[in-house]
Formats: sequence, structure tokens, C-alpha cells
Amino acid sequence: MPSMSAGELFLPSTPGKFKDKSHRHFHRCSSSTSTFFLWALFLLALTAAYLTFQPSATNYFTTAPHWETHLRSSAHIHRPNGFSVLVTGAAGFVGSHVSLALKKRGDGVVGLDNFNHYYDPALKSARKHLLSSHHIFIVDGDINNAKLLAKLFDIAKFTHVMHLAAQAGVRYAMENPHSYIHSNIAGLVTLLEASKSANPQPSVVWASSSSVYGLNEKAPFSESDRTDKPASLYAATKKAGEEITHTYNHIYGLSITGLRFFTVYGPWGRPDMAYFSFTRNILQGKPITVYRGKNHADLARDFTYIDDVVKGCIGSLDTAKKSTGSGGKKRGPAQFRIFNLGNTSPVTVPMMVGILEKHLKIKAKKNVLDMPGNGDVPFTHANISYAHNEFGYNPTTDLQTGLKKFVKWYLSYYGYNHAKSGN
Repeated sequence: MPSMSAGELFLPSTPGKFKDKSHRHFHRCSSSTSTFFLWALFLLALTAAYLTFQPSATNYFTTAPHWETHLRSSAHIHRPNGFSVLVTGAAGFVGSHVSLALKKRGDGVVGLDNFNHYYDPALKSARKHLLSSHHIFIVDGDINNAKLLAKLFDIAKFTHVMHLAAQAGVRYAMENPHSYIHSNIAGLVTLLEASKSANPQPSVVWASSSSVYGLNEKAPFSESDRTDKPASLYAATKKAGEEITHTYNHIYGLSITGLRFFTVYGPWGRPDMAYFSFTRNILQGKPITVYRGKNHADLARDFTYIDDVVKGCIGSLDTAKKSTGSGGKKRGPAQFRIFNLGNTSPVTVPMMVGILEKHLKIKAKKNVLDMPGNGDVPFTHANISYAHNEFGYNPTTDLQTGLKKFVKWYLSYYGYNHAKSGN
């Protein structure tokens, strides 16, 4: 069983409040996505939402004694001018780190997570245990449950929503495409409906993805680049999410900030990510598969350490302006932004493997294959100047340092020794 002894050793650093550039800078991302593409995805989302069974909020709450007291306590703000934040996907990788950082600086935090089985739910439960030890209450529920969301917004007057719940993974979309429509489109719409109807309306910060750049060959990727050539269904749902959030911003006055994450990694990470699965297989003496692109070119990723991404999330919250609607009606123009959160220093996958070999002190058994047509892209590279100018975003952790911290966490969490992997 995993050991929790290392939990306190790897809490994310606590970012201070970022400088607020109060001038309005409306950054509209260039888009030439076809009307058919967007409406097809939107109609699929509405169909999925209609067909989804909606359990009543009462069913959940009657199984959680004193839930309302715990929820109000968790949402309580403990610093001047602090926030009360609903974090969806709170038991996930980024969600758990952001929740801890917010709570540590005195903000109120309530988590929401459905603990699905996309990857080992034991890891999500361990994150929940860590959050609970810091007095963060997590509701076990789905973002598609409109009644549950309405109840949460009724009990806690959230100032902000940090929407990180999503069906992640590029390749898994080929196995279970409907899960992406259910979570990334229908779930997003359900959450936006609850947010626009809340009084007061919260400011919404949500996770888009660097995958929206798709087959873009211009580097580094800038927020103004075209994003109309998605290479995967996952990317398409995130692109659709950007258009849907703009619609709610325009019609209902919701303050919206989208964050395009670039290959986030670190302690408490996702087991489906390459650096995580490579670590597991190297320790177990199993071969790893390293893909290469056209003309045998190495694939490269803009690996971004979790603490840097957390700082970007916090900076986005700190500079988010208030929504302008009330009771579902817009009172004036509202802020709409999209930021890249990357590291700006792409590293090839073979180099990443070499760093893991160094920290694990084990040579990997590699199978090198041509990249299949499964939605992956050959490289990613973030231009972060917009985020830097708006709230001082400045990633400081290189891959060598970040993977050293990850390996230390992994070996401790799984209780690994060279006689037994513990996985």
C-alpha cells in the first residue's frame, strides 16, 4: 500500500499575491474554426447532457453526515480580501496542488471530484486524504449534476471557480470518446449554467490545454495563433470549451480566464503521463516505448513543473475581475482572457528519459517506434509573454530539477526498494 509519510515533504510552494495590472487588456484569440465543427460538438454536448442521469443532490448529502457544516467551514475565508473558491477536479493532479496553495494562504476552498477510474483511484483517494488533513472538504460528485452544483452555490457564496475537472489524455479518446463529450463539454456547460445563475456570479478560471494548437507548426505557440486544426478529440473538446466560455462571457457577463497548460509534471502526478509510466516501468525492469516523429525526429515537450503551474493558476485568480451579471442577466462587458502556462524550454523525450535514468540510477530498456496517428503532436513550445505581462508569470523549475523532485516523491510514496517495486 502507498505510504503517506512523504505527503508533507512535497506540498507545492505557496505563491504570494501577484501584482495586478489593473488596466484592461482584452486579448481575443484568433479563431477560424468552422461553424459546423463548433455546433456539431455543442449539439453532442447537449445530447450527452440530456441523456445523462442526474442523481439528486439529496442522495449525496444524506450519506455525508454534517456535510453542510463541513462545507461552510471549508469555504470560510481566513485572510483579508481573500477568496472562496470552488475547485473542480480537486482530487486530481493540478487540482490538489492548487487547493493546497489556496488554503495555505488563507482562502476558502471547497473541492468537487467524481473520483472516476481513468487512472488508479487509490492515488486520488490519497490526494483527498492529504487535502482533508488541511481541512479542505471535497464533495464526491459530478460536474454534470446540476442539482448538486446549485446546492453548493446556494450554501457557499463562491467568489471564484477554479474549473480543473476534465477527461484528460489524448490517446484515451480513441477508446472512450463519449467520456470527453460528457466531461469536457457537457460538464463545462453545466458548470457555466450554475455559475451564471449564481448570485453573486463567481469569476471563472478553467483549464484549457496546449493541445488546442494541434498541427500548428509556428513556434513558440502564442495565444493569438490559429487553433482550428485539432489533432485529437481531446483537443477538439478543449477548443470547443474556449468558444463556449466566450459565449457565456458575452451573453451572461461571466468573467472567464482560460489556461492552456503545457505538459504539467511533478509529485502527485498522473500515472498516464509518459514521465510517470516511464518511471514505473524502468523500476520494474520493463521496456518503455519512445516515439519519434517524421524523418526520425525526436518528439519534444514544453515540460512545466507543477509549482510553476500553480503560480500561474493563482496569478490568474488574483487578476480575474468580477463578473458583471446578476441572476443570469448581463449588466456590462466582462473580462475574457486566455493564457499559455508553459516553461518555454522544450526538451526532447529521449533527453527526459536520460534524466530519469540518472535519478533512478537504472538504464531504461527502450523500444523506439514511429509515432502512430493517435492524436499526439511532434512538439509543444509556449510563448508566455502575455501571462508574464499580466501577472508576472515566471516559471523557474527546469526539467532536471523537477524530475529529481518527482522521483524522490515516487520512491517514497510507493515505498519502492530494489527488491520490490510496490506498484
